[in-house]
Amino acid sequence: MVCHIIDTEHFKLDGGAMFGVVPKSLWNGLNPADEDNMCTWSLRCMLIEDGDKRILIDTGMGYKQSDKFFNHFKLHGEATLLSSLEKQGYAPTDITDVLLTHLHFDHCGGAVTRDAEGALVPTFPHARYWSHETHYRSACQPNAREKASFLQENFKPLEDAGQLFFLRGEQDNSLSDSISYIISNGHTSHMLSPVLHGCTFARKSLEPLSGNDAADLSDPHTLVYCADLMPSTWHIHMPYVMAYDIQPLVTLEEKKKFLDRCIHDDLWLFYEHDPVTAMSQVTRSDRGRYGASKLVRV
Repeated sequence: MVCHIIDTEHFKLDGGAMFGVVPKSLWNGLNPADEDNMCTWSLRCMLIEDGDKRILIDTGMGYKQSDKFFNHFKLHGEATLLSSLEKQGYAPTDITDVLLTHLHFDHCGGAVTRDAEGALVPTFPHARYWSHETHYRSACQPNAREKASFLQENFKPLEDAGQLFFLRGEQDNSLSDSISYIISNGHTSHMLSPVLHGCTFARKSLEPLSGNDAADLSDPHTLVYCADLMPSTWHIHMPYVMAYDIQPLVTLEEKKKFLDRCIHDDLWLFYEHDPVTAMSQVTRSDRGRYGASKLVRV
């Protein structure tokens, strides 16, 4: 299994929403806010070569929404989903599978695009798209708290096109024998954090990165694509829980269990939203505090 980092554009979200109950006097030194209290975050995805499969994990925000929509999030940057795939030598028709960790718009917006006539169609015409079945049903009938994040145009066209398939458990191998899943419910119902077993990174993907341990990633290891279970290295600290999470106390429980597993199993973490750090490992101090180690920066 060979992995490639796929950068899409950056966007901005309210700092208070991203850091929850943590005071701005603390988090602003980590990710400084602009005059509108908005902080920059990445929309980082991953491409996996697994035998004859080309698996894309998440798709960023996409480009089919209105200018008014994008102005809310100050989308910026040079990289796009398709241009980053092209740099790795792949066209949309080459992608065999798309794994959607959850269906909030910043993770699945690029799954659907508009054709020449303006109709909504799957961006990757030959791909099977994968979601957790229970999560998909909740996204189709969203609660009031998440309704603005579950945009039906981002995923209903996949079902209409007959390209939507479902995963149902942590050990479901329908997509790959080399991928298992951590299923969490604090951020949203039945979110998938794929665990990649025997993962290596292509040298080309590592070249833009810095950090003494970046070279280690060319050797096989186990990596967790965190999605919003751990959106950034800053969220490793226990009190840092997003206000977007539907069950923040559940997030705390899930996060502690996850971090203990990361330390015990020597796992690497891949961060979708961290604007500075793409990957790291986790440590725990003598006082029981968790932190990031072996940071691989972009």
